[in-house]
Amino acid sequence: MPVVAAEVIVRDQPIYFEALGQTIGAQDVEIRARVEGILEEVHFREGAMVEKGDLLYSIDPSTVEANLAQARGNLAQAEAALDKARRDVQRLTPLWEKNAISRQMLDDALAAEQAGEGAVETARGAVDNMQIQLGYTKIYAPITGLIGKTEVKAGNLVGRGQNTLLTTLSALDPIAVRFSISEQDFLALQRANSGNMREQAAAAVFSLILADGQELPAKGQVMFADRNVDPATGTLLVEVSFPNPDYRLRPGQFARVRAPVEEIQGAILVPQRAVRELQATYSVFVVGADDRAELRPVKVGARVDNLYVIAEGLQPGEQVVVEGWQKLQNGTPVSMIHPAAE
Repeated sequence: MPVVAAEVIVRDQPIYFEALGQTIGAQDVEIRARVEGILEEVHFREGAMVEKGDLLYSIDPSTVEANLAQARGNLAQAEAALDKARRDVQRLTPLWEKNAISRQMLDDALAAEQAGEGAVETARGAVDNMQIQLGYTKIYAPITGLIGKTEVKAGNLVGRGQNTLLTTLSALDPIAVRFSISEQDFLALQRANSGNMREQAAAAVFSLILADGQELPAKGQVMFADRNVDPATGTLLVEVSFPNPDYRLRPGQFARVRAPVEEIQGAILVPQRAVRELQATYSVFVVGADDRAELRPVKVGARVDNLYVIAEGLQPGEQVVVEGWQKLQNGTPVSMIHPAAE
């Protein structure tokens, strides 16, 4: 029976942990309208980089300015009433000391003075609040980052009854990747890093493989690991940060995160297509010295690209059938075609 056979690969093989994650901005800020009014103008280009402090939106300030003027008028009235109450106290105190008036009259004047002081504080607070509200009519970028599309166009009413979402701003350098890790993988990573996730955070050990198969040149660091394992899924949420100076990565991308957990010295590897799986047991056909196929049970370890690490069952120098094993039985005579000769 003609078959394609190949010699097992023997090499020192690093073993990696891999997980599928999604990118998020190092800081994602929702820009919301905090005051009610008509949106007058959008001052940025959607999808562009903005600097911290750049003007993003202008909201019509006329209503807030009118409320501020009213608050200032109320403050002036309260201050005038307080001034009169103080003069009354100053005028009545000497008269009470000479028993020219009753104590009740002085107490009323003192109470009016205290009430006036409270009214002034209340009116001054209203003025301060209106000044803050007036500041909200100009919305500035709180961070430097990439801004998204605007959710509201000029001419629309914003801020009525709720803080209207206007857009989202994301800091992209560095960028973070969040993924879930199983308890087993978490323990393996701990063992690989002396049992201390802080040591792993201090060392850039994570790689990022993008959707097109390309690996990001820069390595990532652990920034966050959740305090507990989710009992419903048995996984732990982890966040890794990667440098992103050219803004190659954007929030929402899917990518594979990889980190080394161990290195096997003299590991034996075979192509995945050479391994037969049946009811959770694995086997391969080995070509013996008499050119007969021998069905050999094996113990499969980690997967590396399109190869399996064989923990038990094979020896260096042995030949395994890569193609054509589906028609073989134990002891079938074979003629080997090596992949390079195909």
